[in-house]
Amino acid sequence: MYSPEIRRRAFLTGVSAVTLTALLTACGGTATSSTANPGTPVDGGNITFLIQGYDTGWVSSKTSISSYEGNLWGQITDKLVYVDEKGALSPWIAESWEELNGAREFVLHLKKGVTFSDGTPLDAAAVVANLNAWAKGDPARGVSKVGLFPSSNFAGAEATDDSTVKVSFSSPALGFIATLGYHGCILLSPTTLALPVEAQADLSQEIGSGPFKVKSWKQGDSYVLEKRGDYNWGPAALGHTGPARLDTITYKVIKDTSVRTSTVASGQAEVAFNVEPQEIESLKEQGFTVGTPRYLGFVDGFQVNTQAFPTNELPVRQAIQHGIDREEIRKTVYTDDWDAATTFIQGNVPEAGDYSSSFAYEPDRARKLLADAGWKEGPEGYRTRDGKTLEFTLSPNPYVPSTAAEDELIAQQLKRIGVKVNLKVVDVAGYSAIQASRPPLFQTSRSFVDVGTVAGVLTSQNNGENWFNLGTSDQKLNALSTAIASASDRDSREKIAGELQQYVLEQGYFIPLNQLVQRLYLISPKVQGVSYNGLAYANFYTAWLAE
Repeated sequence: MYSPEIRRRAFLTGVSAVTLTALLTACGGTATSSTANPGTPVDGGNITFLIQGYDTGWVSSKTSISSYEGNLWGQITDKLVYVDEKGALSPWIAESWEELNGAREFVLHLKKGVTFSDGTPLDAAAVVANLNAWAKGDPARGVSKVGLFPSSNFAGAEATDDSTVKVSFSSPALGFIATLGYHGCILLSPTTLALPVEAQADLSQEIGSGPFKVKSWKQGDSYVLEKRGDYNWGPAALGHTGPARLDTITYKVIKDTSVRTSTVASGQAEVAFNVEPQEIESLKEQGFTVGTPRYLGFVDGFQVNTQAFPTNELPVRQAIQHGIDREEIRKTVYTDDWDAATTFIQGNVPEAGDYSSSFAYEPDRARKLLADAGWKEGPEGYRTRDGKTLEFTLSPNPYVPSTAAEDELIAQQLKRIGVKVNLKVVDVAGYSAIQASRPPLFQTSRSFVDVGTVAGVLTSQNNGENWFNLGTSDQKLNALSTAIASASDRDSREKIAGELQQYVLEQGYFIPLNQLVQRLYLISPKVQGVSYNGLAYANFYTAWLAE
């Protein structure tokens, strides 16, 4: 268990010399010094990237949005459009586009000469195959659609010539172009898309058009990517043309956070994924870069099951909202790199508003809400009603390691208002089972590129993800979700987005905590030119090694 009185730890705490030596031998690295001239990009060089693991496989429709697998997908595949950390869109494989007929039709004009790593063209026919896969999936083959793609009103896509694609919707789809920059919408060869799911799980058969391709891999151990010498179609927003500068990227699986950190700190690897927040300041003082990009999407928080005990009661949901001291969490668990949540979507999403009064820390108000609902103080300070204790089980999100400490502190805070929280720590595979069981509170880390796609998760309308287990029972939420998804102009959609945020928070359907920094990157000083997109993934296309 974590203590809420977090203390900064030394890098090598708990790591024996024998363990570290064995690890460094496996990584094959040697210590190098920082550069005296970091400003001149050079070609060549190899980096080792340490990561927790790739436990959920390589079927793109299931794992392309994973914080872990997504890092590798982003190097071997491209997207139709590029999205930056502020949500601004710019051309990539689609060099231009047109929005027609009230956002019901779109025309994509593709770059010419783009190829997949097997040499086949990334032409209009290939884009149509990808669009159909994202919108529809293939249930008969067990292939999932992309969750936030506007599939409910997707009418079809056709190649009008080799470099032009026309896409049609039955109702306005303002978020369509933005969604093309979502990390679920990675472009894969039609050959890959046609494979059975079992074959798609073979990483060697995942053929993308990105600046790197898979050279070799051993599941659960290491994955080597090598650059494509013929790559010349990166997004203009990154300011680089031609192939990647690095020769190879080796992803090495190291599950222990302290070992990943100490290995980079000692110069034996160049990048480590997810360090402890309390170590960031010390690492920076030593000259390391620690990337803490925020992605476009939902904040760190809980989606609430409105049908499960005890969150099936509005007063209980509201009491939990007001019983959590988010500033205490931010100061105790995190650093100044984290910002307070003001709604349930990240502050860099253009339509995000400030509705923090809906979930302000007001413990006396929380206690009154529970008392008025008949929950009386009982043994050990926990409230009871009709012989039943007010309690639930909470599982920290393994995709965001710091949530273990965060949730322990939340359990202590909610005890102050009489709510008992039992903690159950699980791994990534176990967390999927927790999600399927629909617990009272499920800790969410989820990105999106366009606010219009939010409608696809809130209710069960149009096969939505039904986050709050409401189905279609809340008529106001149904209407707001439909309105934001079908808005025909951006001004009216922004107004609807505000109404939607206010309503969801007042009903206690979502419990925000803080603005999410899910992907942290510890980077050696010798690695220069790393960029981050709007999904907070590090991009090594522009990276280079200082000599």
